[in-house]
Amino acid sequence: MFTPFEPKLKNRFIMQIDGINAYLIKTMNRPQVDSDEVVLEHMNVTRYVKGKTRWQPLEITMYDPIVPSASQQVIEWIRLHHESVTGRDGYSDFYKKNITFNVLDPVGAVVEEWELKGAFIQSANFGDLAFDSSDPVEISLTLRYDYAVLKF
Repeated sequence: MFTPFEPKLKNRFIMQIDGINAYLIKTMNRPQVDSDEVVLEHMNVTRYVKGKTRWQPLEITMYDPIVPSASQQVIEWIRLHHESVTGRDGYSDFYKKNITFNVLDPVGAVVEEWELKGAFIQSANFGDLAFDSSDPVEISLTLRYDYAVLKF
């Protein structure tokens, strides 16, 4: 019996981060979760149960156009984490953000929505420059977050 289906495609998504223009985000990976195992040794048998669950960091790549500068937008977020000039660190209430990303269908309707709770920049790489290349400059971010919720 035939059952029609439409697969989700990798190029149909929108990520919304407060302070960063959504169209600057080029690639991202979806959430990944891992659980530790606890080994229970009892006489001559071994049993396993789930230990702590950890959400893995999320990698995103951004375009860095001349205007608007993605570098500037990322630095503004980083300055909420740590101010380089003064050495002051920020409160987590200021630098942690909830991030939403949506997977879209062929006509642009949202078919899947994720929310990352308590996200912050774990690392930022502002790319490289080279005289022998005409490739666009890109920024790579590693985002650490507390947990993810798949809303639908």
